[in-house]
Amino acid sequence: MNISMTGAISSAIPAGPRAKRTSETPGSFLDLKAQYEAIREEVSDAIARVLESQHFILGEEVTTLETEIAALVGARSAVGCASGSDALYLSLLASEIGTGDEVITTPFTFVATAGSIARTGAKPVFVDVDPETFNIDPAEIEKALSARTKAIMPVHLFGLPADMGPILEIARARKLIVIEDAAQAIGARYKGEFVGSLGDYGCFSFFPSKNLGCAGDGGLVTTSDPAKADRLRLLRAHGSRQKYRYEILGTNSRLDALQAAILRVKLKHLSQWTEQRRANVRRYSELFRDFGLASHIQWPQEVVGRYHVYNQFTIRAKDRDALRKHLTAAKVPTDIYYPSPLHVQPAFANLGYHEGDFPHAEAACKEVLALPVYAELTAAAQLGVAEAIAAFYKHTKDSQGE
Repeated sequence: MNISMTGAISSAIPAGPRAKRTSETPGSFLDLKAQYEAIREEVSDAIARVLESQHFILGEEVTTLETEIAALVGARSAVGCASGSDALYLSLLASEIGTGDEVITTPFTFVATAGSIARTGAKPVFVDVDPETFNIDPAEIEKALSARTKAIMPVHLFGLPADMGPILEIARARKLIVIEDAAQAIGARYKGEFVGSLGDYGCFSFFPSKNLGCAGDGGLVTTSDPAKADRLRLLRAHGSRQKYRYEILGTNSRLDALQAAILRVKLKHLSQWTEQRRANVRRYSELFRDFGLASHIQWPQEVVGRYHVYNQFTIRAKDRDALRKHLTAAKVPTDIYYPSPLHVQPAFANLGYHEGDFPHAEAACKEVLALPVYAELTAAAQLGVAEAIAAFYKHTKDSQGE
């Protein structure tokens, strides 16, 4: 673990006002009910509007959402689809990527990233990650290029933009397509530019656990190329723009109007929710420094020029599995994104990778632990999380006689 840490470090639980605060434990890893309570009437009105219209597939709600998200991201067009996985897949299809082609991506991500590549018949080519950011390492991309490379699929993991500058330079020099997997990163920015506007395509997921989540599955692709947008719209609707006339072979991947209406309500609150998440991260950082945890865990640091939206707040921890067991017993919910890198998953065995091929990704899988960070998380709950982590390492230190 080699993320640099900043801030004062103390060796014991602090005395004084901080110690007197009342702590509690988070009720859940992600409290969607708390979010819903704050917008219940707005959501109910939006649903009623769609039910009154009886227009459930695409239509005005979807078109308006597409316009609103394109404006947010800074892209000329946005195309709604059935899921974040389909957003990736449709972008690859629109780029005519298939059998015999290679797409470079990261093994430290959700399966949909590489799975979308494999679904086209193309080969996912993995490269290792930067151990400080968990994002794909541009220097490793250079080493993986071949005559068959057609695209690069960087992932803005956990809400932190990948280092897009050098990635885009590589792509321009080789005339490669760049498909941003921004499933966890809506609203994130790289040097002032929103993710989803940097590459040829930006792919978003609206799975309920995302910062902007619907009431089921949903996804969207952004692009500033009108021809690419047109092809995406054809592909999502069976290759048809006129009933029973099919220009190309497509699929059924349309965004429901009900989901679009709910997302339009939530989109108005997204900026506020993001700032609340970022405030929670600052509070965690302060608490972890106060409890002297820098020698035991490493937590995300702000990267200059990159605006992190913290879909997940992921620490690296010594004795991660034992810590998680302790936190579970202390009623502190956690999750692991991701316990195993994709290159050693059975589904990708045909690619010929082996354990040890990508040491930074493999090390991360053994050390990462995600803590609650949702917007409605209370300061008392965060204090409870920090206290529980501190108690674990104090017990470990005492048991080792240090």
